[in-house]
Amino acid sequence: MRLVFNNPVYLWFLLSIPFFIITHLFTLKYNKSAALKFSNFEAIARVTGEYRLAKPYSGLMTNRNLFMLLIRTLTLFFIILSISSPVLWYMGRTSEFDFVLAVDASSSMLADDFLPNRLDAAKKAADLFLNNIPDKVGVGVVSFAGTSFVEKEITPDRDELRGIISRLGIKNVGGTDLGGALVSSSNLLFTSNKSKVVILLTDGRSNVGISIDEAIEYLDKYGVIVHTIGVGTEEGGTFLAQELVSTLDEANLRRIAEDTEGKYFRAETEEELNNAYMEIAKIDMLNMPLNLSFLLIIVALSLLFLELVLVNTKYRIIS
Repeated sequence: MRLVFNNPVYLWFLLSIPFFIITHLFTLKYNKSAALKFSNFEAIARVTGEYRLAKPYSGLMTNRNLFMLLIRTLTLFFIILSISSPVLWYMGRTSEFDFVLAVDASSSMLADDFLPNRLDAAKKAADLFLNNIPDKVGVGVVSFAGTSFVEKEITPDRDELRGIISRLGIKNVGGTDLGGALVSSSNLLFTSNKSKVVILLTDGRSNVGISIDEAIEYLDKYGVIVHTIGVGTEEGGTFLAQELVSTLDEANLRRIAEDTEGKYFRAETEEELNNAYMEIAKIDMLNMPLNLSFLLIIVALSLLFLELVLVNTKYRIIS
């Protein structure tokens, strides 16, 4: 569970609260001084029958002013929080979610430690994943190497998605940009009002583009869960007649998953790869957003109403 502010710049207005309190106390002191010059305390006591109201420095008067100051300060506090657009993200069960499949398309995915190679095995597993999620679930596709490519925006059209996935090929861009792939995937989910999930599959480590830290911060802002899959055997494989040993960055893949409430899977066989996608398809505990802006406005309006009632009843000033 975590609290995220979509408009954090407005939180700077919280610094105005001490000035508000000082101004209130200064005005109160000035008004009391002015009242002392013109008040007829004996007449007030005769009219009200309560001598304590005739004493401007009595405990009741002090408590009243402090209570009204507290109400006004809390009202300002909740208004500032409301315009800062706070969203509480919590883990809950849901059947409403959208996915993005982010698939590594760097040249190392041609390694033959999977048959016929890592990329084709990943495409088959992704197709199996589509068969095991509800038809109404939206799915997008991103491929990446040294840069990211949006292959398909979020859609429930399974036939179109299968066609897109089957045509995925190696990108002629050097390097692996995991951070960029995560940001691009998150952007596809930006307008979704459902729980947001990215499945990131890679056989390497991030060596260009956006840093992992920046990507995680971006994902956290929008409550995106990331499940990571590291593919490749310890022995590695060959492609283009060259030996390739996997340099999988498991530490960062674990961190991405843990920091976004997701899971990390290591797949050294086609069966493990399929099982990883199948397990993700069964997960129904996802990040759920609760926008607190409306609730905070209701609290602020309730405090304003309470102040209005008090100044016209219990704390009414007799003129």
